[in-house]
Amino acid sequence: MRKSFIIISIVLLGCVSCQRSWNGFLLAIDDNDSLLTIDRFDRVEGRYISTGDFAALQEMSTRYPEQTRTLMEDVLGIGRVNDIEISRKFRHYFQDSTLIQLLRDVQSEYAQMDDVNDEFRTAFHRLQQYISVIHPPMVYTQVGSLDQSIVVGNNMIGICLDKYMGKDYPLYAKYYKPSQREQMTRSMIVPDVLVFYILSLYPMPNPQSPDRQVANDVHMSKIMWVVNHVLERDALTMSYVQKVEEYMHTHNQTTILQLLTEVDYRNIVSVK
Repeated sequence: MRKSFIIISIVLLGCVSCQRSWNGFLLAIDDNDSLLTIDRFDRVEGRYISTGDFAALQEMSTRYPEQTRTLMEDVLGIGRVNDIEISRKFRHYFQDSTLIQLLRDVQSEYAQMDDVNDEFRTAFHRLQQYISVIHPPMVYTQVGSLDQSIVVGNNMIGICLDKYMGKDYPLYAKYYKPSQREQMTRSMIVPDVLVFYILSLYPMPNPQSPDRQVANDVHMSKIMWVVNHVLERDALTMSYVQKVEEYMHTHNQTTILQLLTEVDYRNIVSVK
């Protein structure tokens, strides 16, 4: 599998020494919540894979050119999107019986996503109250091959629905530990999207010191705390999330923006 800076796996939450950049094309928010609706690219993808429908292929290349390029080149790594054989390679890739069943299961599990859309809208509106300069990113769904969870870059956030089929999904037992499967649920979609969106705007401080990993862990914990706060539930946990909670409780004049931009991690680590 060819790796790229835009690929973010869910296991990265446990290993946060990497950095990402965001090239931020952002939508302006207004009273029309359609701007905060997750785009179902996975449906067009699935229609072409399942039937070879030429209209679906045309829609992928005209309506979803960036999503299609990212899926083929970076998520699946099957070749360049302008390769004259790429559509054949794409369909052939998904002819594996396991992937065919996975695609069907995703389409069934996510026949509707109203609950996910509602949580995303509510959380983003709350986040914008705390950080007024941010705007909603373009978010879409796709089906990969069990490698990635969230894909960030090229002005978009892609959700790989095949990584959110539930902790008891039979196929997961073959590839993932129980602790990993606990995070591969529908309820983790919005938290993961928000974590990596915020991380793209407020990247790792990357201090040149022996405590670099601690600093990165604290930074991720601050982002996770913010996500938990706007979701009003404890969706994410990490070594320092509770310390961030205690710090914000005792420093109630500190804003979320100040928390995210503060590069000195020692004030969190030192919380008793």
